[in-house]
Amino acid sequence: MHSIPTRPVTLGASSLGTREETDALADALLTSTFGAVDTSNNYAGGRSEELLGAAIRRAGGVPAGTIVYSKADTAPGDPRFDGERIRRSLAESLERLAVDRLPVYHLHDPYTITVSEAMAPGGAVEALVALREEGVIGAIGIASGTIAQVHAYVETGAFDAVLSHNRFTLVDRSAQPTFELARSLGMTVFNAAPFGGGTLANGQSTYGYRPMPADFAAHLDRVRALAVEHGVDLAAAALAFSTRSALVDSTIVGVTSTRRIAELEALVAAEVPTEFFAAVEELGPAPASGND
Repeated sequence: MHSIPTRPVTLGASSLGTREETDALADALLTSTFGAVDTSNNYAGGRSEELLGAAIRRAGGVPAGTIVYSKADTAPGDPRFDGERIRRSLAESLERLAVDRLPVYHLHDPYTITVSEAMAPGGAVEALVALREEGVIGAIGIASGTIAQVHAYVETGAFDAVLSHNRFTLVDRSAQPTFELARSLGMTVFNAAPFGGGTLANGQSTYGYRPMPADFAAHLDRVRALAVEHGVDLAAAALAFSTRSALVDSTIVGVTSTRRIAELEALVAAEVPTEFFAAVEELGPAPASGND
């Protein structure tokens, strides 16, 4: 496996370009003490990469010690995800980001192709491997929202990294077998959305952006009650669950504002007693969250 530089927490830039705060947020993402930013070719229709690239130009290059990751996507309105599209997606990403190389480039949400098609000659994975050999990218990853699909790609042994979101949290361990397999293969593991789409941070009634099954919601209520009992900030606990895990190299947290970065710093610094996590484990496995 090819090594990938990581930081304990990576700032997610999927919202960059979708709200009023743009240049200031891009600058803050790039210069934060967290030292890592995750984006994608299709986030905000390409605006996320463009705004980060503008910030990189203003800074005179990617700041020393900071890492920028991105992902390959299909072109808007075109389902093709072959080797040619991978190369074009990377060219777009490099131009927008004002860099000539990326430490990792993920195959992102390959829903329009099968794993066999991706692995076939002329397919997406062959192109990613070639780009890695050419030195344009340092490593290749698989990043998707469907854990069964992610697991199938990890099983190929072709990837250096895996990224899953909303599936390895304080209340949902559905990605654990995949992360364990990735670990056994020597892969780098990125765990995104440790708050379950905000549920473990602000108490909203969805999990992973979907309605919660009643039994899962009841389990989540029990976890919330334990947080109150132990005097624990649930959001801090949710973040710590991921950052403390031996299965996770970097936890990706989506950032929507400069204020959110400061809030995240406070969450990282918060103390969460091991007794709380032990109490959560005593509840037993959570029911299915409805995400897979």
